[in-house]
Amino acid sequence: MIHSDTSVDDDPCSYPGPTRTREAAYRPLLLNLGEADGEATLAALLESGAVREVHDRIDDQLEELVRCLRPGESLDDRARAAAATEMCAGVPRRRYGTWVWYPWSGRLVHLLPDEQFRLVRTDRNRGKITRGEQQALLGRRIGVVGLSVGNGAALTCAMEGVGGSFRLADFDRVGLSNLNRLRAGVHDLGVEKTVLCARQMYEIDPYLDIEIHREGVTEETIDGFFGTGPGSGLDLLIEECDTLWAKVAAREHARARRIPVLMDANDRGLLDVERFDEEPTRPLFHSRAGETTAEDVRALDAAASLDLLLRIVDVDRLSPAMTDAISRIGRTLSSWPQLASGIMLGAALVADTARRILQGAPVPSGRYYVDLEALIAADQATLLGTAP
Repeated sequence: MIHSDTSVDDDPCSYPGPTRTREAAYRPLLLNLGEADGEATLAALLESGAVREVHDRIDDQLEELVRCLRPGESLDDRARAAAATEMCAGVPRRRYGTWVWYPWSGRLVHLLPDEQFRLVRTDRNRGKITRGEQQALLGRRIGVVGLSVGNGAALTCAMEGVGGSFRLADFDRVGLSNLNRLRAGVHDLGVEKTVLCARQMYEIDPYLDIEIHREGVTEETIDGFFGTGPGSGLDLLIEECDTLWAKVAAREHARARRIPVLMDANDRGLLDVERFDEEPTRPLFHSRAGETTAEDVRALDAAASLDLLLRIVDVDRLSPAMTDAISRIGRTLSSWPQLASGIMLGAALVADTARRILQGAPVPSGRYYVDLEALIAADQATLLGTAP
């Protein structure tokens, strides 16, 4: 029996050869066998004993590619296989595309080249998102602060192809009490939330560009999170952190850089939209925080901090359950109550709204409620199926 009290990211995985890097804990290695060292690196990897599983379904992927490119043609198995061979343009199947090594799981996966991979992976988006729109979305960079609620939003964006570059920030690690709402397993306990989220996103699309900020957003890291060099800025911010200073400071930086901000409040399906890209002088939190700055927040005691937070979330519009919970936090409740269903609803709201904003659709600032208890009536007639 193997016992371990350290997470994988404390002792980073290593790629074949002498190099060890913390990035190996969350970033896959992409191997192109057409490059000079591709074959040698793959051979070393296979001989290392680190590979637990090899997934090579390149034939199926090529045939799917044919179906996606030629949807109006009825091809039998032989014709489809011949068309798939033509796609390779003379390159042997084994050397076609990319071999992706995931150090944390020991899996080696053979995939189509990036453009073909994404064409097939997002083909069922078509009719709602065109291929041109999909390509444009992949050119956008999204920042996510807070990776409990934010994990679902980041993963949904990755699945839908909303964003091709991401910055993830959180200082925390996965705890057992997170598993009521965070898509993770018991084997992920102790893993940094940034690392977990990046792994999950790379397992959806290994061609993404993901940068993690393990310390979260602080005075020292916030400029780097938003980007300091030409072309390094965010196109949209998803803010889901618990730290009040970070909530305010992130909006101050977003407003100064004209970056739109989305927040799912995880109660009554509340989605908060602040279009600082269109309204660079807009008050933070729709004026609910008054003139309070991030610097002001540092001087607040616990009672004043809670009062400000309740003004930000609009305490008068909280659900009855959340209203009741507020008075019990720290006495009979350990923290804010959250449910997986609410997190997943919020992830859908954030990803859908992010996509429309990045596509230039008219999405005004405001607070939007998708309250399932109000929308799906719970009266007895409805429950019995007798409502008109």
